[in-house]
Amino acid sequence: YVDDVILVSPQGNQMYREPDLIDVWFDSGSMPYAQWHYPFENEEIFKSSYPADYITEGVDQTRGWFFTLHAIAVMLFDSVAFKNVIANGLVLDKSGNKMSKRLGNAVDPFKTLDQYGADATRWYMISNANPWDNLKFDVAGIEEVQRRFFGTLHNTYAFFALYANIDAFTFIPGISDEESKNESDRWIISKLHSLIKRVDEAYQDYEPTKACRPIQEFVVNDLSNWYVRLNRKRFWNPATIKSANGDGSDKKCAYQTLYNCLEAVAKLASPVAPFYADHLYGDLNRVSGKEVCESVHLSDFPVADDSKIDLDLETKMQLAQDVSSLVHSLRKKQRIKVRQPLSKILIPILNQKTRHQIEAVEDLIKWEVNIKEIEYVHDTAGVVVKKVKPNYRKLGQQYGSLVKDLSAKINSFHHDEIQILEQGSQLELTVQDQTVYLTSEDVEIISEDIPGWLVANEGNLTVALDVNITEELRKEGIARDVINRIQNLRKDMGLDVQDKITVSFEKNEALVNDAIQSNSDYICQETQALSLTIKDSIPDAKVLEMDDIVLKVKVEV
Repeated sequence: YVDDVILVSPQGNQMYREPDLIDVWFDSGSMPYAQWHYPFENEEIFKSSYPADYITEGVDQTRGWFFTLHAIAVMLFDSVAFKNVIANGLVLDKSGNKMSKRLGNAVDPFKTLDQYGADATRWYMISNANPWDNLKFDVAGIEEVQRRFFGTLHNTYAFFALYANIDAFTFIPGISDEESKNESDRWIISKLHSLIKRVDEAYQDYEPTKACRPIQEFVVNDLSNWYVRLNRKRFWNPATIKSANGDGSDKKCAYQTLYNCLEAVAKLASPVAPFYADHLYGDLNRVSGKEVCESVHLSDFPVADDSKIDLDLETKMQLAQDVSSLVHSLRKKQRIKVRQPLSKILIPILNQKTRHQIEAVEDLIKWEVNIKEIEYVHDTAGVVVKKVKPNYRKLGQQYGSLVKDLSAKINSFHHDEIQILEQGSQLELTVQDQTVYLTSEDVEIISEDIPGWLVANEGNLTVALDVNITEELRKEGIARDVINRIQNLRKDMGLDVQDKITVSFEKNEALVNDAIQSNSDYICQETQALSLTIKDSIPDAKVLEMDDIVLKVKVEV
């Protein structure tokens, strides 16, 4: 053992002098060989966390930093320095050009962070492109993330907090999701656990983009635009949540379900949006009174429960969303607002399984798109007119020189051939003495409108909407417009949701008066009105416009 060792660099500079941290042996040539011990405290802690799980830096650091760390780690510890690496791509301007002061296209990161916040900026960058890809940076994208994701998430929490505070909701440990008899509760919990599994796998694989996108889709499309909207009335239900005889249990399940979704989203989003997620987590649990960690970052990451994932239920609800989306697109095309009830939609059914799945969510569809009836038809001939076009891109890749003759045959298809493809079967054709097997992926099937109906399709799903509006439907549409305008007046007056009002209308044309009188109970129920009257004249009335109707109304508390 040598008492004093000095390591010297090739340039002659002294580098190290710690005799108690270096072992020195002499080989057969009497040349000293030195080896470091671990020269620090907490050696076991270091060993348990080294090498690092992952490291990230710019792609330009491949040799300058990534390799250097490995070289040092091998020399000191006979180990690699890290197990995984993400090499960040370049941040370009919105046109794809490299940012520079000379071109004037550089974005000041500090101004951007001050204006939009770190979480929105980070979420935009990670959800927009994989970290290793070059990013076309556009501040308009951050504004979209703020509005669409963070704005929607905040509004969903605000909705929960508003009614939870009114009802003095308290989270009840031990109440399981299975207690809810409501199908939409079980569906959103199934979607939540499917999301947890997907996001956890993405984070484990160091794929943050694949984690962010489904979180955003869940919040915007599933939680806000579908679950909360379909279940809004359950939160308005005046039945007390604390009743000993079980009244209000459905409302309690709605609160518990929405709370569980919001808390899980806060945890799932926390690695990418650490500040907002922590704030949401804290606010949620102050409202609910649940005893939790001080910070979302100290809590356990969600674990997916396969027993709560119901893929059949998710398929049913997806069909409900798809049908509703098609009907909404038809309403928009005809400029028929959703508040105007319509009588019927026709859905051509390709197999009994699809029919049973749609029937299971029929009430949801009717409520969502405001129609009275869904009719299922098997033979669409004479009901829905369909045409077919070749999928040239796929046919060209697969059949090459046969495409021209094959396309001519496809363009001549009639109802029977189209139905075979829609039902998922193969269609056998002979083209230039060769046998070709077509599937629905080889063609594009288009539905055409028929008199009095609008038709839309997506994939194998087709919907025909009856756009004829009877007088009774017109009256109900007027009543719904009246409710909308009164709700807006309540908001302008600063009323709380539980505040009761009285409503007076000035006489109008016979159709409007009849619409209000025949739907008075419905209007009162939806607007928290104790009474509704029609008077000859109201001098200080508010003037409301509803399309071609001018309505005078007075709302009093």
